[in-house]
Amino acid sequence: MAALAAYPSFQALIDATPIGGTLHPKPGVYAGPAMISHQIIVDGGGKVRVDGGGAGSVLVINANGAVVRGLRLTNSGNSHDQLDAGIALTGNSNSIEDNVIDGTLFGISLKRANQNTLRRNSIRSKPAELAMRGEAIRLWYSMDNLVEGNDIDQARDVTLMNSPRNRLVGNSIRNSRYGIHLFFSPDSVVESNSLDHNATGVIVLNSDRVKLLRNRIFHSLGVSGAGLAFKMSAEGLAEGNEVIHCAVGLLADSPIEPADKTILRGNRFAHNSIGIQFSGERGGHVLHGNSFESNLTHVSMAFGSGDANKNDWRGNYWDDFQGFDRNHDGIGDTPYELYAYADRIWMEIPMARFFRNSPVLELLDFLERLAPFSAPDMLLRDPTPLFNKPVTHPPANRRSAIHRHDFGR
Repeated sequence: MAALAAYPSFQALIDATPIGGTLHPKPGVYAGPAMISHQIIVDGGGKVRVDGGGAGSVLVINANGAVVRGLRLTNSGNSHDQLDAGIALTGNSNSIEDNVIDGTLFGISLKRANQNTLRRNSIRSKPAELAMRGEAIRLWYSMDNLVEGNDIDQARDVTLMNSPRNRLVGNSIRNSRYGIHLFFSPDSVVESNSLDHNATGVIVLNSDRVKLLRNRIFHSLGVSGAGLAFKMSAEGLAEGNEVIHCAVGLLADSPIEPADKTILRGNRFAHNSIGIQFSGERGGHVLHGNSFESNLTHVSMAFGSGDANKNDWRGNYWDDFQGFDRNHDGIGDTPYELYAYADRIWMEIPMARFFRNSPVLELLDFLERLAPFSAPDMLLRDPTPLFNKPVTHPPANRRSAIHRHDFGR
């Protein structure tokens, strides 16, 4: 704290700015923590650093209609209980744009804060074990916010709790635990995000009518992780997503009421250990126009539970389809059927998972297919499989263009 005494007070500059005014601090380093309690614009121009001194949140916004842009906010406290953050926001209709937040436990924390915009911020947590970091962005009882184009690396999660009707668009999230975690947050949209090397990509828990659109999820290789996950959530939509090189592409259980369909349409599951894994499946999923490519196992049942064939499978592409398309209409002449042979051992016996795709199980599976000892289980039947692989067009690169500038070094 003694070192901060050498820096001018950022709070003094805020207090001297009238309601509706604009604060353009001179380039340099300023001492925090600070609080904005009235409507102003703070524009650091990428050359202002605010140091929190290792205590509390660096900047608290308890106002409506404020704008904070072009700051570097660093050195928050270390309290998970107090949610020490780069920015702690409790107001409505504020804009937080083009800031760099690093060396803070949490990045941006919203509490009962609605209709705010968080755009093009760069967020890094304090260096710590993954579970001991704070959320990069945390929404709690906060509605109708836009989280767009942020660049997030080495934080814990992006979490929405009891926060309906939010939109997360075009964010880049890497090297975290849950890329995006929605918990009791219905009617939200997660669109065109890039998630790479997170333990889990996007998990939707107890959140109905969530839309996952055109996201790209890579390398979600956590032991119990997945690229996408729906659990105890109804009427969800996953469309146009690419899920590549994950432990499980999609992890899902059935909606409580099978009539509340979850739609999985036009997604690409490629190079995953398991393309889709169902748990306790009893119907309720509609799977049309998806592509399954080079997965070790396209579809599995967790511990052999449920019946994946109760779902509506139609018009999907399967790279191991062995039929023909004699009339060249793009649809296979015969249905695609997926059976579980000896490889169901690892599905039903958790301890056998260690040997999944081992030479022994591969040989046993081959012999079972060659001369089955018992009738295999049909996992699913797609009556109209696509014969040709769908053409995918990667989305434009929407990663944040934030640079660190000088930020008053």
